[in-house]
Amino acid sequence: MGYQYPQLGTARTFLFVPASRPERITKAIATGADVVIVDLEDAVALSEKASARTALVAWLDENPENRVAVRVNANDTVWYEDDVLACRHPGVVGIMLPKAESARQIGHAFEVSGKPVVPIIETGCGLEAIAQIATAPGCARLSFGKLDLAVELDLVPDESDPEELVFLPYRAMLVLASQRARLPAPVDGVFTNIGDTEALAHYAQRGRRHGFGGMLLIHPTQVEPASVAFTPSRADVEWAQAVRVAAAAGGGGAVVLNGQMIDAPVIIRAERILATVAGCPEGS
Repeated sequence: MGYQYPQLGTARTFLFVPASRPERITKAIATGADVVIVDLEDAVALSEKASARTALVAWLDENPENRVAVRVNANDTVWYEDDVLACRHPGVVGIMLPKAESARQIGHAFEVSGKPVVPIIETGCGLEAIAQIATAPGCARLSFGKLDLAVELDLVPDESDPEELVFLPYRAMLVLASQRARLPAPVDGVFTNIGDTEALAHYAQRGRRHGFGGMLLIHPTQVEPASVAFTPSRADVEWAQAVRVAAAAGGGGAVVLNGQMIDAPVIIRAERILATVAGCPEGS
């Protein structure tokens, strides 16, 4: 059996690999990342766009047992249409759409490719249209493109601020739009300091606390710590199971567990933890 692609909605780790380096796709799959995203956009030089797309399709033909997602070029580029058409390949199970700015763009990518779309919100226009994007036909989940947004809005992240408060309002917009549209928790943006595993773990944990369900990754070494951060701990699962038992014994009314009142919001949080564990890819 080859790499079995999980549902986009339950994935926690999304690892990018350049389409211009097809030999790296198999290596990316071997990392255990929930989603491998073959990148036709930022990771590929302008002069190599067409050849990278051809290389991707050739790899898919040669590896029919595997599945990948593809980040196509933006809707307003000359490569976009051919990229989306290539995503009709049965080996492609989802599209990452950069610089998403309207529901029409998501609907078009979905209609042409027949594949679910994960819009990357990374512009001011995208933020303005986020409610419509989240409810567009084919939208599977939102993701955050913080680097491009920082350039457009002239945001200056501070290395001394690991919580990245400069991005907090925009992350909150993705979380709220996802909840309102009944989408899975959004996917957080990349962490660029590849060598600092401890800082990556803190970054991912912060994303989870702020309502995100996964993150974009740019290096294989980031897969394991990010996966751990977005997976409920054993202690969390045991607490959630105890809450479920206590709630059932209480017959629907408020009860007390280890000095904590168990009422509807607490029960919902516990059931969400258990649902997350149930939805994690096998072997996680």
